[in-house]
Amino acid sequence: MKRSNPLFISVVCAVFLVAVLAAGCALLPRGPFLTTVSDIVSALLMLTSLFSFATLALKCKGRMRWFWTLQAAGWALWLGDQLVWIYYDLYLGQKMPPMHPADSLLFLAGAPMMAGLLLRPHLEPSARSARLGVIDFCLLLLWWIYLYISLVVCWQYVYPNQEGYNRNFDRLSLVEAILLTAVLVAFWAETSGRWRRFYVALCGAVIFNYIWFYVLNRALEKDVYYTGSWYDIPYSGSFALYAGAAVLGDGLAPAPETAEGSYNSWMSNLSAVAVLSLPIVALYALLDPRLPNQASRFRVLVTLATMFVMAFLLFMKHRRLNNELRHTNLVLQEASLTDPLTGLRNRRYFSAMIEADVGQALRSHTDKHDPHTRDLVFYLIDADNFKEVNDRYGHDIGDTVLVEMAKRLSSSIRHSDVLVRWGGEEFLIVSRYTDRKEAELLARRVLAAVADTPFRLSGPGQSIYRTCSLGWAAFPWFVENPRAVSYEEVLTLADRGLNRAKQSGRNCAVGMMPASGKVPSTTVAGLHSDALNVDMLAVAGPHREV
Repeated sequence: MKRSNPLFISVVCAVFLVAVLAAGCALLPRGPFLTTVSDIVSALLMLTSLFSFATLALKCKGRMRWFWTLQAAGWALWLGDQLVWIYYDLYLGQKMPPMHPADSLLFLAGAPMMAGLLLRPHLEPSARSARLGVIDFCLLLLWWIYLYISLVVCWQYVYPNQEGYNRNFDRLSLVEAILLTAVLVAFWAETSGRWRRFYVALCGAVIFNYIWFYVLNRALEKDVYYTGSWYDIPYSGSFALYAGAAVLGDGLAPAPETAEGSYNSWMSNLSAVAVLSLPIVALYALLDPRLPNQASRFRVLVTLATMFVMAFLLFMKHRRLNNELRHTNLVLQEASLTDPLTGLRNRRYFSAMIEADVGQALRSHTDKHDPHTRDLVFYLIDADNFKEVNDRYGHDIGDTVLVEMAKRLSSSIRHSDVLVRWGGEEFLIVSRYTDRKEAELLARRVLAAVADTPFRLSGPGQSIYRTCSLGWAAFPWFVENPRAVSYEEVLTLADRGLNRAKQSGRNCAVGMMPASGKVPSTTVAGLHSDALNVDMLAVAGPHREV
């Protein structure tokens, strides 16, 4: 690390301040000057850690910035408590009261630090996990604040009791340290490299700090501690360890979240445990005979208020989950109805929508609607000699040609028409609200769209011309009796027309229509009905000069 790096400078300053504090505690006599040195040096040590984490926050973006910002916020609270201590020591010249509101700053300093860790900074969560994790994060933060209010504040204001206050404060501080250590150990186990070294350093700082916090707190309760005593050296020195850990965090970046380590799964479990613990706390407060009535009522009221807020957050989470589920279902439904290669609709979509289109066509004929908008025409299209493309150029080029063909077919139809990938190199156009007399025009447009322009291949200047064959038929088959022939039968007739187009040399379209008696008709075997007499209209595709 460069010596001009602000983080390196911060560590050097922290080490120097620890040396100054050690020298002051060893050489200076007990008195106002020693108190001043100890208080100010301890505040400056906290400031070095605050500066280090704030610097990392400014250098990062996104989730990493939130992590470092929350660490810095914890140090800001810690520094705030120290400033109150300085105010009593240096300005008022008296000891800080044993149950002071500023104690909450010392305890709650761990809340944003823990909250930052619960973001799991070494992993970049999916968008879904990030959205749902915000509410779980708020639930856990609220639960942690609730514990302090319920177990500590009640002994401070509702039923003042210094022994109960000290006991619960120390217990919660121990739980806080254990939780921080447990989370850091778990993260150490699931990471490697620089992240593992950072978590080891941070875990060491947490453990060292709490040990000396506990020792110092015992000294306070026994009235053997004074500002500038030897207890301050290791306790304030632990702040320098945090600044050192910040140095190891410089340049860290999260890895993508895996499905196995989903942030939302374990975070959601923790928040659920937090919510379920509230009734237990309330029940204990009601049934504990040693608890004074004032404290019991206060804990029950605080629990009910917290449960109400948590219920609201759970309601918001439930809404988000429902929205996520609805969105996921829509995405899955869309994917099931779409061909993944070309982006066109598939046969599943055709099966889902065709009954409605057939019903609309039948109603239009029954009600004598405008003859120009009441027919349904099926066009089956097949790429000519497509196997040659795959054999000569490879399947990747064949896929490219299919995608381009799909685009050309899409450009040749109306917005009301539907283009379906029927299978392989076959496509189906369902022309809705149309006139069967104009079916030939669309057939010509399709033939020209495919054959007029060469298909570009992967290499520069490489291109090939391709053609297609097409068969079409209109539904209803008999205008005077719309229900006589099913749409499946008409679709089969379109397929027979496609076969005739292929047999006729390809690059052409063949339309199948009911026999009119004006030209010689052809008998076509039906799929489900008797043989039908049909007239065939052949349309030649464009031919290039060779």
